[in-house]
Amino acid sequence: MRVIFAGTPEFAAVALKALHDAGFEIPLVLTQPDRPAGRGMQMHASAVKQFALQHDIPVAQPVSLRLDGKYPEIAQQAHDLLKATPHDVMVVAAYGLILPLSALEIPRLGCINIHGSLLPRWRGAAPIHRAIESGDSETGITIMQMEQGLDTGPMLAIESMAIAADDSTSSLHDKLAALGGEMIVKALRQLEQSPLPATVQPEQGVTYAAKISKEEAALDFNLSAEVLDRKIRAFNPFPGAHATFNGTIVKIWHAENVTSAVNQSASAVVSGQVLAANAQDGVLVACDGGASVLRLNELQKPGGKRLPAAEFLKGFTIAAGQVFSH
Repeated sequence: MRVIFAGTPEFAAVALKALHDAGFEIPLVLTQPDRPAGRGMQMHASAVKQFALQHDIPVAQPVSLRLDGKYPEIAQQAHDLLKATPHDVMVVAAYGLILPLSALEIPRLGCINIHGSLLPRWRGAAPIHRAIESGDSETGITIMQMEQGLDTGPMLAIESMAIAADDSTSSLHDKLAALGGEMIVKALRQLEQSPLPATVQPEQGVTYAAKISKEEAALDFNLSAEVLDRKIRAFNPFPGAHATFNGTIVKIWHAENVTSAVNQSASAVVSGQVLAANAQDGVLVACDGGASVLRLNELQKPGGKRLPAAEFLKGFTIAAGQVFSH
């Protein structure tokens, strides 16, 4: 089976590698244009492009596929390339560009998407982040036949996975990426023999995983420690949860709700107030007006490295009674 692949980040590169290793013929890869990144803002190729070039797979990087969009000539060239490239199916994973109906109709067997949630929950751009942030106990991968709507197509395969209490977006991403690669190989093997059974998504239980903004990562200690723990894990690695301490933005990469294990002082505390800051206790912060306590386990100051709390405190002074703000 000949497979055109469309994807951009590491999540997609894992699936591309799985298809390549399984022996599928991949005549073309679509990925987003190179972007500036890092301190020097040098142009960087996507993870998918890097894998494709390492394995001599042709790559196209149109800025758009919408014939009625801002770049109709580029979109038309992309359509012409797809039509001129012999293939049976297109596999899409975290591509990041809209595939209009005119593009979806080109492959003989249509376009199949690898989506990182248990649809119809968490349609949209950031399903892994939102599942953790919302406290979901499980997530998974849905292999879906694509149509014009946002992640609305019929489901071809679905597998669930528990979300561990310490899962961050980083760790859960890696587990889901591996599962997605396994599932798409299995699905295409089945498709080589006969059409895949399709299940229409239920109308109930639809939620939307909006794109993550940097503004969301500012922690509000008026929330409970449980909610803040989920947010910190959801925003790791991007954009990185943070709070302001004495005018300095401090990133918080790992924390835990320790409300039940901490004996709080009888005196009144305010949200964000430091209850303890030492090598033994770590950094304990009052949340929700003192109703709960969050231990900050891994922190980072501007220009510094991510450090365990005990190491961080050696070079950054935090004292009990001081207050974090957002």
